[in-house]
This record gives sequence, C-alpha cells and structure tokens, in this order.
Amino acid sequence: MGVAEAIPGVSGGTIAFITGIYERLLDAITKILDPAVITTLRKEGFSAAWERIDGWFLVQLVGGMAVGLIAAAFSITILLEEYPPAVWAFFFGLIIASAIYIGKQVGHWSALEIILFLAGAGFAYGLTIINPLGGSTAPIFVFLAGAIAISALILPGISGSFILVLLGMYTVILPAVKELLSGDSSQLITVGVFALGCLAGLALFSRVLSYTFKKFPNPTFAILTGFMLGSLNKLWPWRNTLTFRTNSSGEEVPLMEENVLPAAYQGDPIVLAVIFATLLGIILVFVMERLGRDELREELIEDED
Repeated sequence: MGVAEAIPGVSGGTIAFITGIYERLLDAITKILDPAVITTLRKEGFSAAWERIDGWFLVQLVGGMAVGLIAAAFSITILLEEYPPAVWAFFFGLIIASAIYIGKQVGHWSALEIILFLAGAGFAYGLTIINPLGGSTAPIFVFLAGAIAISALILPGISGSFILVLLGMYTVILPAVKELLSGDSSQLITVGVFALGCLAGLALFSRVLSYTFKKFPNPTFAILTGFMLGSLNKLWPWRNTLTFRTNSSGEEVPLMEENVLPAAYQGDPIVLAVIFATLLGIILVFVMERLGRDELREELIEDED
C-alpha cells in the first residue's frame, strides 16, 4: 500500500481491497478515530483500547507502508526520469486491471449504476484534460492537498498520487519526502503540514466512506469504476511536454502535456518495454487478487474448524 500511494496508478485502497484486508482496515480506522476509544481506555485500560482499534494490525500495516513509501520515494523518481514511457505504461496496466476488479464488485448494473459509471468516467476524464495546477509550498495548499489525497488510502479506485498530479503537488511532496529522508530539515514543515492534512482528511472521510459502502455499495463501486477508467487519459505512456514549470527545488518539470502515438513521441518510445510493462501491471493486480482470495478462503476454513 505504501508503494501504491507513491505512484499515480493504483490506490492503497485498491491494494487493501484485492488482498482481502479492506473491511478490517476501514473498521480499524473508524474505531481509532472514535471518541469511544478514550472512554474504553479510561475504564478498561490500554489493552482493551488497543484490542478495540485492532492495534497490532495497524502497526504492521503502517510499518509495511512506511517501508514501501520510502522505497518508492527513491526508486520511482529515478525510473520516471530514465524510462518514463515504461513507468507510465506500468501504471496504465495497474489501473486497467484495478478498474476491472472494482467493476466486478457491482452486484447488479441497473440504470443508476450505469449513469454513475458514465458520470464518474466523464468527471475523471475532464480532470485529466484541464490544466494542472502549478502546485505550491504554501502551508494551506499543502494541508488541503494532504486532506484530499489521503482519501485514496481507504478509497478503492482513486490514487492519492494521481490526485496530487492533478493538484500539481506530486513533484512538490515526493521530492520533499525524499529530501527530508536524506537529512534536509528544510522540508520538515512541508512534510509535517502535509501529514496533518492527511490526518484531518482521514478523520472526516473514513466515516463518510463507511456510510456509503454500507448503504449504497453498488452505486459507490460503479462511480469508482468510471472514475478509474476516465483517469487513464492521464496515464498514457507517450506524452510530449508543451509547457514547463519550476518546482520547489528549482527544477524544470512538465506542466502541460499532450498524448501522442509512439511515432510522434519526443524521445525513445521503447514500444516493447511499454507493452511488457502494461502487461506486468495487469498481471500484478490479478495475482494480488488471487492471493487475497486464497487468504480469505483459508480464514473461512479456520473459522469453521
């Protein structure tokens, strides 16, 4: 999930869903933000409160996410610089397979689900063709970016990194994390404010999402499927840069881009690598889905015993 949150292709929520831990994750997040936990802590002690929030599960999950996020912060930025078409193709494959998986969760496709699917696809596509925001290190903007992007942690189908790309904050936050981990304390405020925004967004969105999935599961999955497919326009492997902007580190990074065919790509299109990377992304999601199914089956067998 940590790696997923660092790449604009698949969300951490999708990883949680296809590996079978989604309901447990959502339940744990909702409980840890519930004021009743404080009551349990006062009346029954730390052990009872820890068990109530599924503490060890959260510790293992957060630890794994931290490792994945750190690894991605150093590796993904390098790969994007060296082999951009192949990297974006991998993301493209990930989100195609994720959309198929999420779409399969819709139990019945009525007129409402179809309308919401089309609305989600149209909305997401519209976001991909508007001019991305230039990004900013202003604390209020960093805070809001964290609050919005954190939705992907518990929302199957929408990548937090993709949201950061649309906000123009992907090339602000990821380098800031990388520089902070490298010992540059000047990025502490940016990363800290972003983390506070994530906490605020998580506190609000976990309750909203829990309600919609319980009350309106089919419409929710339908609109998420549409959103994912509509966002594919942003992940097309071959994109030529039209305009640039200067990020917080003084580097020139793409601002506006156009999708092109391999022959018109300004660089090495590495077509075979793109095809391989796309297939790898698709296969990876379905392998994780299969592993999640097998784990769930084992849990059910243990419960019966």
